[in-house]
Amino acid sequence: MTGHFLAATAARDPDLVIAPNESLRWYRASPSAARGFCGTCGSTLFWKADRRDYVSIAAGSIDGATGLKIVQHIHTADKGDYYTIDDGVPQSAAGMQPVTEPWR
Repeated sequence: MTGHFLAATAARDPDLVIAPNESLRWYRASPSAARGFCGTCGSTLFWKADRRDYVSIAAGSIDGATGLKIVQHIHTADKGDYYTIDDGVPQSAAGMQPVTEPWR
């Protein structure tokens, strides 16, 4: 999707309001998920897994102050060998490990 690390956050489906936008596109990336992106420039915006009640959001697509904090580095087994992660934030070699829902 990005070829490198991605800062992301999430919002519950009922809490996410997307203003009408003619360039927003959704692509079925797999049988169980879709990716939202800008149809004009191709920027990654969202990731939505079926059967989940939230949407993952590319944090870099949010304008203005967010108050977001990093809670976990995921898929670290697949990271490039050209950088280290040494900020003290929990790491997971695979996917997301259970954490307190950061959007609450």
